[in-house]
Amino acid sequence: MTPIHEELLREFQEFAGSAKSAEALMEHICHALHERMTRYNWVGFYLVDPADDNVLLVGPFVGSFTPHARIPLSTGLCGTAARTGETVVVDDVSKDPRYLAGSPLVKCEMVVPIFVKKKLAAELDIESYFTGAFTQQEREFVEACAVMVQRYMEKH
Repeated sequence: MTPIHEELLREFQEFAGSAKSAEALMEHICHALHERMTRYNWVGFYLVDPADDNVLLVGPFVGSFTPHARIPLSTGLCGTAARTGETVVVDDVSKDPRYLAGSPLVKCEMVVPIFVKKKLAAELDIESYFTGAFTQQEREFVEACAVMVQRYMEKH
């Protein structure tokens, strides 16, 4: 990981120690990633709908508006990550039929599922206006951010 990745993870870990809620931690992560990682143009969390665990609801996010406040788990890259339980990275969304188009500016997307007690609880979704923005290092970093949220949710 790069020094900025390590610095942000330390900051998130410290914040997690006193965060009042999982949503507060998510908001902190969104703002910091959006502000400090220049190619992270939209950063947000989707949460499993408490009334319907086949739907994701937009949670804390930073960036332009999102046209997708509700995403069925059968749809898009978020749905793919939920169904497979694996991180999904698409370097050029225009070439992936699973992509659920939101903004014409988005070129690249990464979605990391967050499981709590082996059940999908949330996803960390990052979009970039640059193709190929998410290297293996970026993927490992974002997965580490998601694990921090997972651990917080498991404790609280």
